Amino acid sequence: MNVQTLIESHTAIISFSHPPVNALPSQVLKELETHIHAAGQNNEIKIIVLRSEGRTFCAGASFDELIALHDFHQAKEFFMGFARVILAMRSAPKPVVARVQGKTVGGGNGIVAAADLAVATEDAAFKLSELSIGIGPYVIAPAIIRKTGISVFEQMAFQPWRWFSAFDMKKHGLLSHVTESVSRMDEIIEEITVAYAKYDKEAISGLKKDAWKDTADWEKLLEKQAEKSASLLLREETKKIIKELKK
Repeated sequence: MNVQTLIESHTAIISFSHPPVNALPSQVLKELETHIHAAGQNNEIKIIVLRSEGRTFCAGASFDELIALHDFHQAKEFFMGFARVILAMRSAPKPVVARVQGKTVGGGNGIVAAADLAVATEDAAFKLSELSIGIGPYVIAPAIIRKTGISVFEQMAFQPWRWFSAFDMKKHGLLSHVTESVSRMDEIIEEITVAYAKYDKEAISGLKKDAWKDTADWEKLLEKQAEKSASLLLREETKKIIKELKK
C-alpha cells in the first residue's frame, strides 16, 4: 500500500510513499485522492495531516510513467492525477496541513500549495523544474498563484534550475511555519491538531469554504491545464529530454 490513513483524536494522518524520492505515478495519486476524500467525508475528522515517508517530500511526477505515455487520453489522465489531488484537498470540508521535509519538486509544490497550512523543516527546498523537461507547471499553477501570487510563481516557473529555500517560501506565503528539525515540526503539527480537536466542525467547514470561495471554476480550469501538459509531453523532443535526464 502506497498510501495509508491513521486516525487519531479527530485527526486523519495520510501518509504516502513511493521510493526512492516520492516521484509519484498515477496509482499513488489516485490512492492519495481517495484517502483525502474519505477523510473529508468522515464526520469524526476535524483536520487532515498530509505527509510523506523518506527524506524527500515529493519529487513530482514519475519519469518512468511520463516516458511510457504515448496516448493523449492517458497523458491527460496522468496530469489529472495531480489535479484531482489538489481538488480533493480543496473540497475537503476541513483544513489540510502539509508536513514538508526535504526537497519538493514540480507537482509536489502544487500539493503543498493546496494545503491550508504547511509546516516545513529549514532544510526543505522547492523547485519548479517543468520547463527544463519541455513542459510547464500548468496543472499546479492555480494553486501556487493562489498562495504566493503571480510574481513568485513566475520567479519559480521561469527559473527551473533554481532552488527556493523554506525561508523564501514562508516569506512568500507557501509555508506557515519553518522549524529547525523534524521533531520540532512534528511538535508544531501536534499543537495544531490538538487545538482543532476542540473546535466546532461546522465552524471549521464554514471557514474552509470561505477560504476557497474564489476557486469555483477549478475543475474545468485544471482539466484544461492537464490537456496542455499532455500535448507538450507527447512531443518527441520532450520524451528525449526526459529520457536523458532519467539516465
